[in-house]
Amino acid sequence: MTAPRLPNLFKVPELKEKILFTLLCLVVYRIGAHIATPGVNVQALADFLRNQGQGTLFSLYDLFAGGSFGRATVFALGIMPYISASIVFQLAAPVFPVVDKMQRDEEGRKKLTQWTRYLTVVLCLFQAYGYALFTEQIPGAVATPGFFFRLTTVLTLTTGGVFVMWLGEQITERGIGNGASLLIFFSIVERIWPETIRTIDALQARSLTFPKLIIVLAVMVLVVAGTVAVTVAARRIPIQIPRKVMGRGRIREGQKTFIPLRLNTANVMPIIFAQSLIIVPGTIAAFSGNQTLKHLAEYFSVTSPVYLITSALLIIFFAYFYTSIIFNPVDLAENLKKQGGFIPGVKPGAATADYIDDVLSRITFPGAIFLTVVAMLPIVVSNTFNMPFGFGGTALLIVVGVALDTVTQVQQHLLLRHYDGFMKEGRVKFRGRQRYM
Repeated sequence: MTAPRLPNLFKVPELKEKILFTLLCLVVYRIGAHIATPGVNVQALADFLRNQGQGTLFSLYDLFAGGSFGRATVFALGIMPYISASIVFQLAAPVFPVVDKMQRDEEGRKKLTQWTRYLTVVLCLFQAYGYALFTEQIPGAVATPGFFFRLTTVLTLTTGGVFVMWLGEQITERGIGNGASLLIFFSIVERIWPETIRTIDALQARSLTFPKLIIVLAVMVLVVAGTVAVTVAARRIPIQIPRKVMGRGRIREGQKTFIPLRLNTANVMPIIFAQSLIIVPGTIAAFSGNQTLKHLAEYFSVTSPVYLITSALLIIFFAYFYTSIIFNPVDLAENLKKQGGFIPGVKPGAATADYIDDVLSRITFPGAIFLTVVAMLPIVVSNTFNMPFGFGGTALLIVVGVALDTVTQVQQHLLLRHYDGFMKEGRVKFRGRQRYM
């Protein structure tokens, strides 16, 4: 039986409703991303970020917010407070056994979800207040700074952040794909059209030649192809589950399966962590006015070799760090032992955990090198050819990863529908044969 094709997705009523609901939520999100916060001069804020905010934490945040941060919209905080709260509890699991235990239980996971929402509200309050203080420091950005402006900004941005969190959860529950990831995906994709216009203007002004553009586009295609290949790549560890007597004469047949260890287990998180750290000096220098810090920030500018080398080392470090956080070989080995499964040639228990950990360590290194190349290559190419647009490795990894995950979920719905139809047709034919027997 062949897999159904994607053009058939609107022929499935349930899937059609999910897709239309998702698109409706995304339209609402993009509309809110263009409604300005009261009391902010959007043009003054945009000019400041364009002149002094490049290479700072604000430019990175603005990427995930789809430009809402730089436009001071009601969705300026975006989905990032919710993602930050989720990461906090994810990193807390190895440190606090209570959190780790709650993640294993369904009721515990529900409670953690509720805690994540509460922490999201707290983060929104702090970030909204910080945003109000930040805009007050920009000349001409706020007409009447003071308590009333800060209160209005905190209430507006916190409400917007909570609404975005709710919107993402609704997409996950009633739509297709992961809601938070899709919101970031469309925030990044929205930049394609303005960047295209800018590139056309550069070609007309002859500041960019057509051969250079072809070379950069070819590099982009190669990076995307490599990202897809590494995202789906996995090391399969064979697993043998022996035959077992279940009782009352029932026998469970032996099975041969495998554990897929992804080449890039940490996904885009190492790049985000590395960039968040390395742009701290530039962020502080942009607002402190200290000359020593400004000279220090020059060493960590995007065009500096120090930036490239430090970023590469940090990405490799965080690739191993984050993988060790989210993947526990000991738990996997214990679950295998409880089910009676084993890796051929490896003793159950501690030996299995050591074997899985060794394999994971070996495949994490090429994955970390790939992340480094994806993060550094666009920067090198853009600087070399003086491109009017940028295509960061972080954005590419997010876009490709979310697109693959969404397409996979759509295919699963289509396969399930196709399988149900096949089984229903088989039951009808079987009943028909029984009628004439």
